[in-house]
Amino acid sequence: MAQPVQWEGVYPALLTPFTADDQLDLPLFETNLHAQLEAGVHGLILGGSLGEASTLTRPEKITLLQTAQSVSNGRVPVLMNIAEQATREAVACAREAEAHGADGLMVLPPMRYYADPRETVVFFKTVAEATSLPIMIYNNPYDYKIMTTVAMFRELAELPNIQAVKESTRDLTNITRMRNAFGDRFRILGGVDTLAFEALVLGADGWVAGLVDAFPAETVAIYELTKAGQFDEARDIYRWFMPLLELDIHPKLVQYIKLAATATGIGSEHVRAPRLTLDAAEREQVWSLIQTQLACRPELTAAR
Repeated sequence: MAQPVQWEGVYPALLTPFTADDQLDLPLFETNLHAQLEAGVHGLILGGSLGEASTLTRPEKITLLQTAQSVSNGRVPVLMNIAEQATREAVACAREAEAHGADGLMVLPPMRYYADPRETVVFFKTVAEATSLPIMIYNNPYDYKIMTTVAMFRELAELPNIQAVKESTRDLTNITRMRNAFGDRFRILGGVDTLAFEALVLGADGWVAGLVDAFPAETVAIYELTKAGQFDEARDIYRWFMPLLELDIHPKLVQYIKLAATATGIGSEHVRAPRLTLDAAEREQVWSLIQTQLACRPELTAAR
């Protein structure tokens, strides 16, 4: 059993590695997990958008959970993502994750149906009331077309296990709005790689990261240096990282980040259909960018 979820630090939104014949590649998954833990990440999130959640079966998600628990061995909390179309399925998945020892949940709003504010709040509350696990709400209106507003969080604050938000609105002022409205009632984790440094400077408690799947040490260094007030050092790494971080805000972020993880030796390019691996021209373009940044990869200095 991991330590209680603190909702601070770097939480990788983990990739799901597949074999060439479309099975879970658990040895490669373990390789990536070891790299994350050695870099000093503070938690692990399974089955998110980068994890190709929509294509995973429930047994596969539990297999990933059990593998992450075994490798982590209680060093960091392991969270399961809930991204279901129906409320009863979301409840079932939350209960199943809890039964198998997950330490917390990240919960998306209803998928495919653009729920109105009342429906969205009821959805989140229903899932939260079905489990004792701590929950982080994923607030991403840019991609999922549903904004969880301050007024909605005021209703959600009634449930003590709704504790954090993955802030992916792409509106940095929303961090200040949340702090003004709630103080520290909700922990805030930046969820957009290209705004991560800015979010941390504005007071975010952590970073749900994407390119960490390929570059865990650099991601953790930015977080630690920023929290230590070493802004110049953090900014230097961040500026080097930015061309790579921009891979996280492309529709093919899964393919792009898997290619980056391949380049650093902790991933593969295999994706699950309907996704396809990149065609030759697009692959060469992204590969060239990755290699250019690898050629000038910074030396890291730990935060004092």
